[in-house]
Amino acid sequence: MRYCVIMCGGVGSRFWPFSREEKPKQFLDFFGSGRSLLQLTFDRVLEVVPAERVLLVTNRRYAPMIREQLPEVPAENILLEPARRNTAPCICWAAHHIKALDPDASIVTLPSDHLVLKEKAFHEALRRGFEFVEAGDRLLTLGICPTSPQTGYGYIQQGDEVAGTADFYKVRSFTEKPNLELAQVFLSSGEFYWNAGIFLWRADAILKAFEEHDPETAQIFNAGNDLYATPGEMEFINEYFDTAPSNSIDYAIMEKARNVYVETVDLGWSDLGSWKALYDSSPHDANGNVTQKCRVMQHDCSGTIFATDNPQQIIVASGLENYVVADAGNALLICPIAEEQRIRQVVNDIKERFGEGYV
Repeated sequence: MRYCVIMCGGVGSRFWPFSREEKPKQFLDFFGSGRSLLQLTFDRVLEVVPAERVLLVTNRRYAPMIREQLPEVPAENILLEPARRNTAPCICWAAHHIKALDPDASIVTLPSDHLVLKEKAFHEALRRGFEFVEAGDRLLTLGICPTSPQTGYGYIQQGDEVAGTADFYKVRSFTEKPNLELAQVFLSSGEFYWNAGIFLWRADAILKAFEEHDPETAQIFNAGNDLYATPGEMEFINEYFDTAPSNSIDYAIMEKARNVYVETVDLGWSDLGSWKALYDSSPHDANGNVTQKCRVMQHDCSGTIFATDNPQQIIVASGLENYVVADAGNALLICPIAEEQRIRQVVNDIKERFGEGYV
């Protein structure tokens, strides 16, 4: 059967001050739809995978929010990590858990906080992807057709097309977040696609890949083979999970394995990884400004995003060009959009200087 794993344990510090340790961005409603990014992700996959086979992997501190936002998810489908160890341990644990339930399972694994505008194309991509990985020992990633030379995304270079398919290719290379000049070369070549962090594979195929390419992680989780999907699973996880190396699935597996393929798709996708990404994905006024759930009185401002968690608040601004103005809780951020990559470091500095109450 087909399963879905939604990874929802991240902090999203680049969206500070909205995204906080106590309530990260996946639990927020950025678009005023009444549904958080996590809820929208869950809704989106139900067309392909039924709710009873959707699993959520998150940090255990977020369990109450998961249950509040997605009460329809069975409690046993929420896997609670005792520590943050990036995506490789998360995926290894989830694959073991699912394989214990269904040895023939195939899985789609995806982040909880992305934007997909073309949902029908998304559903079709998943269905075709499932069929592709179920036909062999294949690790599949979705490659998003690029529309601009983005420097904040990883890139996938396509190789030869898989015989008898359309839009499925061997992966030739992965490149992490290139500079602008290289991103422009990638875009003009027509061979490179954005790495969306959406993966499909059979449970046995991804666990085999861990044994071959990340044996340290494989050994840790293999020790619990008799415990997955039993009452002893969480005791094992709580004892051993934080001994796994903190590593991404890209570094641990995808960049090393030879049976990696890409399905090239156009989904109207954004990772919503930053204020700039939210700005790009939101409606603009005549001056290129974006207003997120607030009232703004502006003079001579352009290319600026204004956001507050208080819909009654009025923001008055003059002369701002290409800025982020974000007010939430006990913190106000005013920052040029071009410098938003510094926000993550700023959050670390705030934590050191003023304490955890501000992050």
